[in-house]
Amino acid sequence: MPKYLFQRWHGYHMVWAFIVMMVMIVALAWHNWVLGVAGLVLIVILVILAWHAEKNFRKDMNEYIATLTYRVKRTGNDVINELPFGVVLYDEEKHVEWHNPYMLQMLGRETLIGVSLKELVPGLQMQKEKDKERIVQSEVAIGDRIFLTVPKQEERLIYFQDVTDYVTLRRSYEAEKLVIGIVMLDNLDELTQGLDDQQRAALLSRVTNHITEWAHDHQIYMKRLTSDRYLILLDHEMLKEIEMTRFVILDEVRELTVDNKLPLTLSIGIAAGIDNIIELGQLAQSSLDIALGRGGDQVAVREGQRLSFYGGKSNAVEKRTRVRVRVIAHALRDFMQASDKVIIMGHRMPDMDSVGAAIGLLKAAQALNVEAYIVLEGVNPSIDRMISYIKQNDALWEQFITPEQAVQKMTANTLAIVVDTHKASMVKEPRLLQLTNRVVVIDHHRRGEEFLQDAVLIYMEPYASSTCELVTELLQYIHDRIIFQPLEATVLLAGITVDTKNFSMRTGSRTFEAAGFLRRNGADTIMIQNMLKENLKEYIAKAEVMRLTQMLYGHIAVAVTEPERKFSQLSIAQVADTLLTMNDVLASFVISERPDGHIGISARSLGQMNVQVVMERLGGGGHLTNAAAQLDGTLSEAEAKLKRVLAEIDAEEGLFE
Repeated sequence: MPKYLFQRWHGYHMVWAFIVMMVMIVALAWHNWVLGVAGLVLIVILVILAWHAEKNFRKDMNEYIATLTYRVKRTGNDVINELPFGVVLYDEEKHVEWHNPYMLQMLGRETLIGVSLKELVPGLQMQKEKDKERIVQSEVAIGDRIFLTVPKQEERLIYFQDVTDYVTLRRSYEAEKLVIGIVMLDNLDELTQGLDDQQRAALLSRVTNHITEWAHDHQIYMKRLTSDRYLILLDHEMLKEIEMTRFVILDEVRELTVDNKLPLTLSIGIAAGIDNIIELGQLAQSSLDIALGRGGDQVAVREGQRLSFYGGKSNAVEKRTRVRVRVIAHALRDFMQASDKVIIMGHRMPDMDSVGAAIGLLKAAQALNVEAYIVLEGVNPSIDRMISYIKQNDALWEQFITPEQAVQKMTANTLAIVVDTHKASMVKEPRLLQLTNRVVVIDHHRRGEEFLQDAVLIYMEPYASSTCELVTELLQYIHDRIIFQPLEATVLLAGITVDTKNFSMRTGSRTFEAAGFLRRNGADTIMIQNMLKENLKEYIAKAEVMRLTQMLYGHIAVAVTEPERKFSQLSIAQVADTLLTMNDVLASFVISERPDGHIGISARSLGQMNVQVVMERLGGGGHLTNAAAQLDGTLSEAEAKLKRVLAEIDAEEGLFE
């Protein structure tokens, strides 16, 4: 026992007590020496007894402590040997130096001394730090049991704790989590036009029976909400099984109605991974909106922060009614009239569709006597000739402002209109969206995971050929009499012409109606041809790119430009379009370094392959037949990423429909 503990009870205060007693006896002896002698004898006897008592106390205390230390050591050894978890000491080479008996029982081996940890526990996770490997905490499977490894790096010690019951319970909880989904027949009205009640009922019955059988086979509870919408409830484990099938129900329903004038397609929105049921239902509806915004015939699965897409193998069906166009036009008119000014902007590296749509909305604002401007900074080769024509019109060119000027003009009551994109990261000046809560989105691209959620008005129609087509239709309802200048009608028609590849791709009846309206209002096709003329040197350079084309999977053309040669996004898009005209080419990808230093990828297909899915996995987006992506790095790295994504899709579901 430490000395301070002895001194606490048997220390100097006892000595001082005897000294005081001696002083008192001396005083007593001064008055009566007989009593003084008797007191002195008594004190001597007390000192002798106290000294013997102290000596015996120390002896007994030391014997007790020695016995207790032995018992603690013995108990500690017994505890280590009987611990219900493993303990391993290892050397710098990560070989076992010592272990407790539980490790032998756990691994079913006679000895572990000298065995490598990697050989002993293959699932042990290592993390590289400089030149050393560091063991990290993880769960490893040993036999039919699961152990949690808890490393102590300084002591070179690992604890193995059996967490099988906990992991089993956790997995069971995760597997049984509720999943909510909404199934929609997304083109039922278009499909059943012209059918009588009996034919419509027979078609619905056939499709409903097939969906019901699919739900029953996968243990899904399904409840019809309306004639074209169903609510489904399932657990997380079943969702994983269905995801493994890539939602084959989409193809089955499409093939079931392939004999009709239009095949019926499904859109499904699913939400999982959240405990709050109300929020789960809202996310399911949001997922369905995303699936529909991407053109339908696909499934959008949101699990926490992960958003996955399945299907999307068919083009969006063109709508037959103009009711929504009229409603959107009237709403946009009200927003414009209630604003002090309108700021219109497109995406970075604008193209003819973006500029043409902006000019169309500028015309609408001017017809409503609302101050409006278009944000533009810098000119790229794709719009160089168009801008040269616009600069000749002083009144129109004055409405183009820089992003800095737009920021200065913005107020809380300014209406910001974003055209030809729905991603905040793609707009020319994202700050403008933060300076007002009045944002309108008009776009024709399939909806991606990133989206301007706070917009007061969203008009996204992936069936449309271009944003210019959407704006042209809006102009016919936003004001009774809009008188176009020839240049204004021409740039709108130019945007449609470019995005449809001279009306050869992604065109519907509404596309030609919009083009006819613009032509009647003075659009000049000769001017459009001049805008689209190519430079001879650029054409030869693009031919050199085509010379480097390689064929993958029999029908995919991939061209990678030479290092240090830079091409605009428009140029590589034109090369991709040209490659599609070659025999046996169903899809084309062109990779090039752009003038801004980024790596651009342009993807095109004839419809048998969904290039949008490929570009989304590379961080881009687009349409089923027309997509692009922008990457950082080198050409070789971009090519390797593209080939890896193609291989993944080919292994998962095949590249071609």
